[in-house]
Amino acid sequence: MINSPSSANPTSNVPVFSVGEISNALKITVEETFDRVRVRGEISGFKRAASGHLYFTLKDDIAVLDGICWKGTAARLGIKPEDGMEVIATGRLTTYGARSKYQMIVETMELAGEGALLKMLEERRKKLAAEGLFDEDRKQSIPYLPDVIGVITSPTGAVIRDILHRLDDRFGRHVLLWPVLVQGDTAAEQITKAINGFNALAEGGKTPRPDLIIVTRGGGSLEDLWAFNEEDVVRAAANSRIPLISAVGHETDTTLIDFASDRRAPTPTAAAEMAVPVRAELAALVMDDGARMANAMNRRLSEHRLHLQGAGRGLPNLTRLLGDSSQRLDDWSERLRNALGSGIARKRSLLAEIGGQLHKPDHLIRRGNDLLKSEIRALELSGRRLVKEKSSDLARLSGLLESYSYTHVLERGFALVRDDNNDPVMSAVQVSAGDQVAVTFRDGARQMMVTDGESGKLKAKPRKAKARPGNDNQGRLL
Repeated sequence: MINSPSSANPTSNVPVFSVGEISNALKITVEETFDRVRVRGEISGFKRAASGHLYFTLKDDIAVLDGICWKGTAARLGIKPEDGMEVIATGRLTTYGARSKYQMIVETMELAGEGALLKMLEERRKKLAAEGLFDEDRKQSIPYLPDVIGVITSPTGAVIRDILHRLDDRFGRHVLLWPVLVQGDTAAEQITKAINGFNALAEGGKTPRPDLIIVTRGGGSLEDLWAFNEEDVVRAAANSRIPLISAVGHETDTTLIDFASDRRAPTPTAAAEMAVPVRAELAALVMDDGARMANAMNRRLSEHRLHLQGAGRGLPNLTRLLGDSSQRLDDWSERLRNALGSGIARKRSLLAEIGGQLHKPDHLIRRGNDLLKSEIRALELSGRRLVKEKSSDLARLSGLLESYSYTHVLERGFALVRDDNNDPVMSAVQVSAGDQVAVTFRDGARQMMVTDGESGKLKAKPRKAKARPGNDNQGRLL
């Protein structure tokens, strides 16, 4: 405590403190007096900040105490705080001067008595049951004889030895052990990872994937078995794609994983008995079934033999039954031979008769040859006549075509005008001044340029003056 006042008061000897000074003084006093306390109360107003710190209040019928659990400590708590949970919190008291409040810094937390545990267990069971995790239609059938069995338990306890011994006695199988803690703060997390890990193994991988999972531990108190009541463990068991047997505790012990598993065993040894049949009993059963099958087959064959014999006695005599048919076959065979001989003779006689009526081919060939020559002569005569007629028509049409030719028009003094594309110019509007045209006369063609004359008359071309000898400006050399 600071004894020197921050300001003197001449009328009183009572020191004057600042707000910060009195807050620090109270903080030191509270922390020294209540350095470690255990407080029992009901959690209320629980929330987890984004930083990971936990904030809540502990209350009873008389008072309310604010509580804080820092992020690093929250990860090590053995339970997950929830509203309405009655707990015993261990920590130290301190003050928060910014709000003039005192509060408890919680370091550990445990449930307050078995009654609180049972209450929370029942509420969690109802919650998970409402989600359908315990429904019977979700449960899978246990394989009759699994090749690989995955066991999730402590590697040091007697449970794994009991399971292995029982499996060897009944029907030895390949066992994969996933070692976990079965109680304590991290037990639930390890069990959840083990269940999910077995399910994550690939078919045909280096590590064989179990056909069956057994989650087990020995007996204990409710607190010892609490890891198997955690929500994460129950959800992992319910969502397992591999059939799962739970064998937690003794026959009277019940945990939430028992409701979510595909089969509950009262003890770990009973789980091993559920997993595999007894080899000797199975062999005896196979032998018994084989003997029964052989007896049934022999009895069935005897019954069919008797039935066949009885049916055979009801049949007529085979020799007598086939006698008439054999005689009829002989009769038809003889008649067939006779009919074939007479039929062939008739056909041969008919063929000779028809052959005698046929003409010799030489006569037919000569007659065809004469007819062919006659047709050739007629064809030659008609061909020459047709050629003559067509030649006359061709000469007539050629004369007519010649009379229509434009060259006769050119002979009368006309000309043919073509443009640059060699197309005939039919009108004056098709050409303009300066266009080049080709003009064809009767005796040849010339290239000409179109002018813009409009009168239709050509100007007389000026005559060249003949050079006179006396007008030569250059003079004569000789």
